[in-house]
Amino acid sequence: MKFEDYCRTIDQTQKIRAENTFTLTYTNTRKEEFNISPESIKCFFNFFIDNYSLVENAWKNIDTRRDEIYQYEEKSYRAIYKTVNSEGMKAISAAGSSQTKALTQLISKIISFLAKKNYKKPEENTFFTIDNIKKCLENWDDLEKNSKHKKSNPVKSGIATTLPKQFLILAGLSGTGKTRFVREQAKSTGVAHKNYCLTSVRPDWHEPSDLLGYISRLNGTAEYITTDVLQFIANAWREIVDSGLTLDIQDTDGNGERLVVLGERDILNQVLPYWLCLDEMNLAPVEQYFADYLSVLETREWYWEGDSFTYSSDALLKPATIKEVANTDKLRSALGFTEAEYDELWKYICQYGLAIPFNLMVAGTVNMDETTHGFSRKVIDRALSFDFGAFFPNDYDEFFSPTSFHKRLSYPIWSHASKEEVDFEIESQTGEQIKAGDTTIQFLKVVNSVLKNTPFELAYRALNELLLSVISVYPKDELSLKAVWDDFIMCKVLPRIEGDIDKLTTSDGKEILAELSAVLEIQLAPIWNSTESDVSTMRPDLYREKTDVEGLSDKEKILRIPCRSKDKIEWMGQRLTNSSFTSFWP
Repeated sequence: MKFEDYCRTIDQTQKIRAENTFTLTYTNTRKEEFNISPESIKCFFNFFIDNYSLVENAWKNIDTRRDEIYQYEEKSYRAIYKTVNSEGMKAISAAGSSQTKALTQLISKIISFLAKKNYKKPEENTFFTIDNIKKCLENWDDLEKNSKHKKSNPVKSGIATTLPKQFLILAGLSGTGKTRFVREQAKSTGVAHKNYCLTSVRPDWHEPSDLLGYISRLNGTAEYITTDVLQFIANAWREIVDSGLTLDIQDTDGNGERLVVLGERDILNQVLPYWLCLDEMNLAPVEQYFADYLSVLETREWYWEGDSFTYSSDALLKPATIKEVANTDKLRSALGFTEAEYDELWKYICQYGLAIPFNLMVAGTVNMDETTHGFSRKVIDRALSFDFGAFFPNDYDEFFSPTSFHKRLSYPIWSHASKEEVDFEIESQTGEQIKAGDTTIQFLKVVNSVLKNTPFELAYRALNELLLSVISVYPKDELSLKAVWDDFIMCKVLPRIEGDIDKLTTSDGKEILAELSAVLEIQLAPIWNSTESDVSTMRPDLYREKTDVEGLSDKEKILRIPCRSKDKIEWMGQRLTNSSFTSFWP
């Protein structure tokens, strides 16, 4: 019997769908749907066995617990789920806090199905014992074999890829899956009902109040009118508080007193990214309605001492604005801070404003046509711009049976690169040891020599973000390092370059794209001229990997691809030749 059919026969109150690639969808009592990967549950089972005394102690510390650990009671089981502390179990920790019973029902059904037990209501028996879970793991393959549904091109759950920026621009043809990509990123955590917000940008947006709200005095007193976006930002702050991180007020690096978040890396790893999708974001002028966010984005500060961190940011919603509001309790309620555990956060917000939470990811989808607006370099410099078709191609042959996953992406945890973090060695193609940081700086110096004295010249911000990319990926070999460089050219350099033939010709008569191509052919060797017939010179894809195939090693699961920037520069050059104007945007 298939797992989904089994669940239907034993319990009509909770709907469960077993989907492949392989995701479990389950509901709570309000019929809301949630997603979780079986791999997260498998990690939890192994954690339960290996750390049983920790789990049992967490359960015992709750006064309202039942007599036995396998008897469900909400507070004690919430404590059990909070004990998990690995990157691959963020979804367990999050769902265990907000949907404790629904998650427990699902896990109990998995155990009873695989351990061949008669299912009972969780209050009677959850089967949370070492023996039952061991039997469950022994028969684990039966679960995946009995999945029913197929889905194309999902996001791989598990360890997330840390991005160097938390603002993404996804540009591509209509219908390529840009908006769905953002939603699938949120769904990969298993709690997309709370960490995903879709906002459709309207053509008449011209100021930040369209996005973040405004003060209205129509009723004679000052009242703040919130928006879905502002409420979603507040939700991200609640996630930070719920995780157990510490709030404080500090003067960091002479910036003046402001709200800071402090904590340890293991707790930080449990904080989910919150995905805000601005659909068709350039239907309105981004520089106008997004001005406040773009400015405050550059004030984020991360400080690390060992595994301890401090994070701070300037305020999006200024304290002076909050002080103008006549009824702050009403604003507090609108932002969802009414519960007692948010008293401290709300007090700090009233004093120092509502800052950008570090776990907020903003992704704007973009189509370029006669109805949309272009981007200034102010916007481009603050974003990672993806040619969606180049990074996440639509392959018709893989529509029903995808051969690759999108990797799960997460928020940046650095703001400034330090020499210590990039001062590591990797092995070159010739077997020599080279320093990743020094080599990367030399690479960007050579690239910038082509752009010198043009509107496209790069500054310190570009170097910092390239080094942050190196830190985030932490390449182990030269091909991986050059994959970082290749993607940097795609996401940060080429989006800046646009114009007619005159603008793309230097004062001494050289064509910028041709010069850049000549430089990169040397700097990105051997991946620049790599072909699919020679996998040894192809670069790894940093945003996708092969689907899990039994028997493959981690190295064999790496998806190898040709150089991205070479094809893009050739495309831009051909466009310039054909129409006397070119740009990065498809």
